[in-house]
Amino acid sequence: MRRPSRKTALASIPFAGALLAVAVIAAAQQPKKILRIGHLSSFDPASESARSEGIRLRELGYIEGQNIATEYRYAEGKMKRASELAAELVRLKVDIILAAGGTGLIQAAKNATKTIPIVMTGGGSDPVEAGLVESLARPGGNVTGITTFARQLAGKRLELLKEAVTKLVRVAALYDPANSNDIVEVKELLPADARALKLTIQPWEIRAVDDFEKVFAALNKQRPDGLYVTGSPLMGANRKRIADFAIKSRLPSVSNRTYVDAGGLMSYGADLADSYRRIAIYVDRILKGAKPADMPVEQPTKFELVINLKTAKQIDLMIPQKVLARADKVIK
Repeated sequence: MRRPSRKTALASIPFAGALLAVAVIAAAQQPKKILRIGHLSSFDPASESARSEGIRLRELGYIEGQNIATEYRYAEGKMKRASELAAELVRLKVDIILAAGGTGLIQAAKNATKTIPIVMTGGGSDPVEAGLVESLARPGGNVTGITTFARQLAGKRLELLKEAVTKLVRVAALYDPANSNDIVEVKELLPADARALKLTIQPWEIRAVDDFEKVFAALNKQRPDGLYVTGSPLMGANRKRIADFAIKSRLPSVSNRTYVDAGGLMSYGADLADSYRRIAIYVDRILKGAKPADMPVEQPTKFELVINLKTAKQIDLMIPQKVLARADKVIK
């Protein structure tokens, strides 16, 4: 066999280089895979947009429309829709589901898929007791994330409300009887904490949106000294309505951070900004190949007391200076 001449070999170099250049250009022109995030929320678009802004994926290199695309689904407090919305995200073949809400929402996502990773945020109950994960250290399935243990803070919220309202004796508690976490919080946790504080808890059921006005009318007749609002999806979706009623009735109230932002008087709970920063890290690691089963569930390390001083003035309440001094944030 004849060996190619030096002239032939040299002539082939430009051709090979041209082929390589074409291959490089073609590879560069190939569209990068856009990762799809399913954002499943218990709340409405307005409130969830403020919460989701805290999940700073852009700082980790993710840009909407360039390398990620987010599909949003909102239950708007109607938890019967959670399963349907979770199923929609599964049909869209998202790469990860961010479940922003309570135990019911996270369970709906878990029921919809055993393979798509689920990152939970905002769950108020113990995820182990709720059956969402095997243990905090090793979740074992496709669910991980951050739990706020909000239900276990019920006693602290009552204590702070009593410190702010020195004559507090009777506290009305709004809750959704269809929400198992609400039942535990209002029927078990709150009464025990209330006895230690020498307070009386008066539970009021809210089963649907139509119940609010009826309960408000009854509360105006009974005139409790304070109002406790659970963090269930139904209450969250109607937080502005509840806050407006409390202001109009000059009723001191306590709940979670989103309630205070809507006009409620006080909140105590996990620092959501800090929690959402941590959530972004979970999403990033999973999108890069980490397995939820091996990623420990985190508990909050920062808690915050927020007082709406503007609301205090509207209901003619003078917050003691020692309470104001302990606040992490005061809304004026």
